[in-house]
Amino acid sequence: MGQTAAVPRHADLSVQPFLTLGIVALLAFALAVACAALLRRRRLDRRADSLRRLLQLADQVEADLKTCRSGLQQAHAVISLNPDLPAASEQEAQQAIDAGLRSLLQQRIWVRDRSARASQQELDEAASTLRTIRDRLEPLMHALERAHHELDAAMREHIRPEPHA
Repeated sequence: MGQTAAVPRHADLSVQPFLTLGIVALLAFALAVACAALLRRRRLDRRADSLRRLLQLADQVEADLKTCRSGLQQAHAVISLNPDLPAASEQEAQQAIDAGLRSLLQQRIWVRDRSARASQQELDEAASTLRTIRDRLEPLMHALERAHHELDAAMREHIRPEPHA
């Protein structure tokens, strides 16, 4: 009565390799899932950084274009006061700035409508395009600033009362 069948000791040894192999396979699978999750997270972080950089560049280009527009308007106002100064082609410059703002608006619409499906390469190319635009605007903005200072100096010189002889 009360006798239980004893499991032979060699039966325990034959199950142990399968158990060890199962644990190793489970750990390998868990490690693979963790690595895949980490890679996905890095890719999502890179996309988020690219979008943030793209929108920041768009804001900077817009601010640059509006600064150019304001500078041109100020320069035109000063020039219109003095008919002796050569007339600037304000309309052409205004059209160029307006074209830049329209192009920038199209870029923002693309970001809004397509960035979720865009590849990382497309996001990087869009940011690169905006950086190139900004790099091209920078010397023009400096030239506009210099011209504005020269115009101010010329106006001060022109307004200065002439000594009576």
